[in-house]
Amino acid sequence: MVFTTNLSGYQEVFTDPSYLGQIVVMTAPMIGNYGINKEDIESASGRPQVSGIVVRELSQTYSSWRATGSLGQWLEEYGIPAVQGVDTRRLTRHIRSEGAMKGIVAMGDEPIDPVRAALEASPSMTGLDLASKASCSEETVVSPDGEVRFRIVAYDFGMKQNIVRLFTAAGCEVTVVPSRTSAERVRELNPDGVFLSNGPGDPAAVEYAMPEIRSLAEGGLPVFGICLGHQLLAQAFGAETAKLPYGHRGGNHPVCDLETGKVIITSQNHGFAVLGTPDGVPGANSLEVTHLNLNDHTVEGVRHREMPVFGVQYHPEASPGPHDARDHFAEFLQTLDRQ
Repeated sequence: MVFTTNLSGYQEVFTDPSYLGQIVVMTAPMIGNYGINKEDIESASGRPQVSGIVVRELSQTYSSWRATGSLGQWLEEYGIPAVQGVDTRRLTRHIRSEGAMKGIVAMGDEPIDPVRAALEASPSMTGLDLASKASCSEETVVSPDGEVRFRIVAYDFGMKQNIVRLFTAAGCEVTVVPSRTSAERVRELNPDGVFLSNGPGDPAAVEYAMPEIRSLAEGGLPVFGICLGHQLLAQAFGAETAKLPYGHRGGNHPVCDLETGKVIITSQNHGFAVLGTPDGVPGANSLEVTHLNLNDHTVEGVRHREMPVFGVQYHPEASPGPHDARDHFAEFLQTLDRQ
């Protein structure tokens, strides 16, 4: 069970594959007041990815020119339980104090033994590879409307669809591949660069991806990673990751660009982080730290000192959230242009 501080964008949150297997507490007091539409969906399947939601009030009415139905009806259609009437501020403070924890949604006045047993039997996020479950099962090519500027292979560890939209809008042809795709297969596709997507679960459990990432980078291909992709990139060069007490989830997280001193407000959704300080990443001397979270000083960005390889922990594609960090996509394309 985790909480997010997003004030809006609930449909993007609920369909974000990075939330797979989690019950999400919404800290905004009313959720659902602009309904559901066909545009604000971040999962390739179009389905909600959360296991449940907890809110103070679930709006029974909605008002938006794009809306096609209510949030409650949409959740019911996909069998996603929603609990309302909860003091979500109190619950958020509890999670913030005690850390993200196992949770279960059940009917009744108090927990009974079968419910407690089901809760105890649920897996811990630590050591859990959810990327394989969130990933696509086969390759898919998405082409831009106009001329193709670059060809990108995107590893899908649970990728949000706005990432693909931004790449294609910039003239990129994107070949989305499953999480277990080999470096050899990627090279057969002859891309200009490689993208490593966001996704759920423990990055240390996605050990099968690390040698492939390193092989591609050492072969000269530019690599750009976001969230889980950033963590896997760092681990491929020797870094370690650790579970955060309650993670970073929301659209208002301040991050400092260590090179310029500029502060950007970012969209975030992760429960693990790369271990390091502004001085560097232990075990990965080839990486330098580029960005730092101003709330808890965790690593938010790394760059290889010699190769065209970098990653950021936050979500420059937003959906939902601010667009302060969107320039990272242009930065990646400029890297491709120089190769």
